[in-house]
Amino acid sequence: MGRRVGIVGVGQTYHASNRLDASGVELIAEAVSRALDDADMTIADVDAFVIGNMDHFENINYVDAWATDGLGSFMKPVFKLTTGGTTGNTVAAAAYYHAASGLFDTIMAVGWEKNSESDTTGAIATCAHPVLERDAFAGAIGPLATEYSMYMAAYGATEEDAAIVAARDRCNALNNPYAHNRMHVTVDDVLNSPVLAYPIKFLDMCPRSDGACAVIFASEEKAKKLAPQPAWVHASVVRHDFTHLGDLEWTRLHTLESASLEAYKYAGITNPLKEFDVAELYCPCSTCGVKWLDSLWLCDRGQAPKLVRSGATHMDGILPVNPSGGVIATNPIGATAMIRVGEAAWQVMGRAKDRQVPNVKKAICTGYGGCAWSNVMILGADLP
Repeated sequence: MGRRVGIVGVGQTYHASNRLDASGVELIAEAVSRALDDADMTIADVDAFVIGNMDHFENINYVDAWATDGLGSFMKPVFKLTTGGTTGNTVAAAAYYHAASGLFDTIMAVGWEKNSESDTTGAIATCAHPVLERDAFAGAIGPLATEYSMYMAAYGATEEDAAIVAARDRCNALNNPYAHNRMHVTVDDVLNSPVLAYPIKFLDMCPRSDGACAVIFASEEKAKKLAPQPAWVHASVVRHDFTHLGDLEWTRLHTLESASLEAYKYAGITNPLKEFDVAELYCPCSTCGVKWLDSLWLCDRGQAPKLVRSGATHMDGILPVNPSGGVIATNPIGATAMIRVGEAAWQVMGRAKDRQVPNVKKAICTGYGGCAWSNVMILGADLP
């Protein structure tokens, strides 16, 4: 049986569309320094690193060597991963496994992206034609629009349901000083913003951000010494399924259904809507913040629109979702899913400041990426 592991420190940069004041390596150093300060540690206390970004977007080879000065990893083991949009959560999962295995006692997970200096647009934007792109399932906006159109037809979801999610997350970001987009947005603002690919509007969709995030994992013995309240890892599940597009029923996210069920089994969760106190969900578009609630088993299939309309996922609801503002407020791709882990950990540790949900005992965070890759991590205030 593996060792029990807790998160003891989190650090992230101030995110923006273009951080002209910092190189990619300097963004990494900013996040690493803040994580060390958060855990009251020095770089000498870190045994090893797990890192990741979308290096093929930024055209930088051997980023494990390139990032050394920012990481502070000189003469220390570095393990590098890239799994698309899920990279940050996969890096966090790998760091957890390194500590749980007994290989190292303290592991720093670091994700980053300098999107302003990368070739990301072709992957996450509508490239040429919003209709032709749908058929090819290329990029991000067209496929997400197609999926939600199918969900709308099947279950009666509306554009307004997605706009409720967009307004919720964008307004939550006002309480997060690190967020890229911090603005007061109403449902009408979202509905009246330019259409990208029906039914997705401009304010439904995530930005491209420069930024980095670092999370420190430690074995039980170390974690108890380093943090008064670690965020203990109760479950970590990674799920990917290569398939032909025609084989899936696109009103559902099968990998998220499978990953969350397995994670709930590990963590002893039987009623996720009531047992989780907060959720940091990787939703690259507000439409995902509607339809994927079904795939997390937070409600019966097709009942997510009703759940969203009820206010259950707002800050004063039964399960606050994305107090940080989520992905549609901040999206440095290699770090995006790790920010979900870090923000959930801060909630459990009671360090989320103006976005803190009261009395968080259990949190769920997710990652999502291309080819329907889904990750789920569950954190708790008590030992698993």
